[in-house]
Amino acid sequence: MRGGILPPVNSKHIYIYSPAGAVRDKAAFRRAVQRLREQGHAVEVDEAALKSHMRFAGDDDTRLAAVHRAAASGADIALISRGGYGLTRILDRIRYPVLARAAARGLRFVGHSDFTALQLALLARTGGISWAGPALCGDFGGEDAPDEIMQACFDDLLLGQGEGTGWRIGRDDPMPASRTRRSAVPEEAPPPSWTVREAVLWGGNLAVLSGLVGTPYLPEVRGGILFLEDVNEHPYRIERMLTQLLHAGILGRQKAVVLGQFTGYQKVAHDRNFRLATVVAWLRTQLKVPVFTQLPFGHVPTKVLLPVGAKVQMAVENREALLFWGHLDGNHHGHVPHAPHAPTAHEGHEGHGHAH
Repeated sequence: MRGGILPPVNSKHIYIYSPAGAVRDKAAFRRAVQRLREQGHAVEVDEAALKSHMRFAGDDDTRLAAVHRAAASGADIALISRGGYGLTRILDRIRYPVLARAAARGLRFVGHSDFTALQLALLARTGGISWAGPALCGDFGGEDAPDEIMQACFDDLLLGQGEGTGWRIGRDDPMPASRTRRSAVPEEAPPPSWTVREAVLWGGNLAVLSGLVGTPYLPEVRGGILFLEDVNEHPYRIERMLTQLLHAGILGRQKAVVLGQFTGYQKVAHDRNFRLATVVAWLRTQLKVPVFTQLPFGHVPTKVLLPVGAKVQMAVENREALLFWGHLDGNHHGHVPHAPHAPTAHEGHEGHGHAH
């Protein structure tokens, strides 16, 4: 309590830190912090959040310390300021058991883009759950109000109310025949449907994820639901990265691949008729598992929040898709994948580890 004024009943402690790229748009940063405070939250800004070293938010030591301060903050949410690049440089130095214990106590690590590297490493090393979601500057720092769906999903996370999310899949997405209900009476046939239970939800930025192949920081998830998104990557580059995951056996081990938003690229005359839809159609010819599209997640204003590492159920009926994970409290841990173990100098003997 400050000055005799009690905080709002739903006030939460949000810790802002910069583990990757430097914050260039200081005005957006200030607007975002003020906006969250106006929503009634206690916003704590890390001491190095606005540091700059080349393209990074401080040198590697500075950003590593910021990650560990976020874990020790006691906050409800640890929200990155922005993505960019930088986390893969320090993956071998992060104290993952410390982050996992913080998550078990109720801290939700939230972010996307380059943050995918930390999320997947945390899952691989400890089975810890984090949240694919907004970043401070890009999602809360605009001159206009934040996207309503993103804000509602973020509020649900803060209040512990979000238990799933839904969307309409692409009109060209084929329903998997092997899991489609069929009626003996055609005129009474129910809508095509497909369901999966107890699958680990994982993924994030395609470029970051593909860059972790062959390292101990990519979880070995079998029978999972893999979601992917990217920005500023031409369709042929997207296909090349998907091909890497295909030939590595990663895509074929999943129960479903869910594609989010791929934005920010420019087509060229040389493409002729080669488009993102071409990539998706080709990928489907290479896989026996279904490939769904149009997940509202990526470098776009309208994004849902997704628990990376949580066990989920997924159902698709008449082109309406639903991901359901139920109530995730601080003690809920996801599946611990069997990634190759590469102990770091910081692991020591600490062990290992909403619907709109």
